[in-house]
Amino acid sequence: MFVAVEMVDTVRIPPWNFQRQFNEAIAEELNKKLANKVVYQVGLCICLYDITKLEDSYIFPGDGASHTKVHFRYVVFHPFLDEILVGKIKYCSQEGVHVSLGFFDDIVIPPESLQQPAKFDEAEQVWVWEYETDEGAHDLYMDQGEDIRFRVTDEVFQDTSPTGPSAAATDTSAAPGAEGGQKKEAPYTLLVRRSIIHWLNSPDDLDGIM
Repeated sequence: MFVAVEMVDTVRIPPWNFQRQFNEAIAEELNKKLANKVVYQVGLCICLYDITKLEDSYIFPGDGASHTKVHFRYVVFHPFLDEILVGKIKYCSQEGVHVSLGFFDDIVIPPESLQQPAKFDEAEQVWVWEYETDEGAHDLYMDQGEDIRFRVTDEVFQDTSPTGPSAAATDTSAAPGAEGGQKKEAPYTLLVRRSIIHWLNSPDDLDGIM
């Protein structure tokens, strides 16, 4: 689920931080820049793991800050495919079941990946698994806040870098009624498949499911 990714970046330390320990100042600037940010095709950055190399520092004309090329490892949330995780149901919609890990919310179980047969209850706004037993079908509701276990099947990265003025104008003219010209996309989304049930009443309820 978490990996240490090797990165390289040039870190700027302003003059008022020169009295601090150099490594502490570097770590603070790196965390300020990367923590809780999604790096395209890498994952969600969590915190600095360690600094592996510091190159020479330079001060450029007109700027009193130091600029240092830093080699470091950063802890990143990037689960591997087929990894099984446990989260909580955030809410349900026609698009599927939306799951949260507490620090990461962009997890979706599409309807076709739910245990079947499943249906969406419009009145309750929840997905329901119609679990068949010898005594007939039982409706098992996927309620908000319940624990759920799931398997990662795919990941989607969206490049959310700012677009140029011409691209922004095209988007706005194409969708005159849309707020901001286009729908805001999540930079990193996990697509998952429902795994072993976690919200059943007792371990006996798992008989016949495993």
